[in-house]
Amino acid sequence: MIEVENLTKQFGSKTAVDHLSFAVKPGEVLGFLGPNGAGKSTTMRMVTGFLPPTHGEARICGISVVSHPAAAKKKIGYLPESAPLYNDMTVIGFLGFCADIRGLSGKAKTEAIDRAIDTCFLSSVARQGIDTLSKGYRHRTCLAQALLHDPEVLILDEPTDGLDPNQKHEVRQLIKRLGETKAILFSTHILEEVEAACTRAVIVDRGRIVIDGTPAELIRQSGTGSLHDLFRQVTTHDVAA
Repeated sequence: MIEVENLTKQFGSKTAVDHLSFAVKPGEVLGFLGPNGAGKSTTMRMVTGFLPPTHGEARICGISVVSHPAAAKKKIGYLPESAPLYNDMTVIGFLGFCADIRGLSGKAKTEAIDRAIDTCFLSSVARQGIDTLSKGYRHRTCLAQALLHDPEVLILDEPTDGLDPNQKHEVRQLIKRLGETKAILFSTHILEEVEAACTRAVIVDRGRIVIDGTPAELIRQSGTGSLHDLFRQVTTHDVAA
């Protein structure tokens, strides 16, 4: 479970995230929407413990990310925006490297790698060099590393960014399937993903939540049956990219 209470981040005089509070339960996929510069990535970096908050608290499965970051991170699978890869490694070599970092060894390591490869449909390129992969397969490899330790919580920053329509469909279906048992938070600026993969969505603007509800509730609130119209109604149009 993800619990966020009054999470705030200031960079000098600029408030990037302004007292955000929300929760994501197991079996729930929360879409985190907002215009560029609205505070989505900053929020996710604080929730994953990569960026300390100025104020507020984030807990993963009841463990404080602020006071017990190492223990909280063990519960998280994190796919950052533009996740790094080592081009001189094979897919299976990279996943083995990530498994070592996670403290997996022996049979548990082998099973974790096999499971991640199977889940992300990487069997056909498992022994291929990462530098030879298409963008879609590189993206799947990044997602596979987040799943290695079978985390209870998944935090995905723009998981379909740059993928073609077929690849986006595959990743959305995977997120939906994983969300049946895990608590998933993923940011996106693609409104179609709300209906395709989310059980709930929030829209943030200038670091604050302006809308929170199920996809059906958001569509009703639009007044026109269009998430695009709702997005334009509740967000500003001068947020810096």
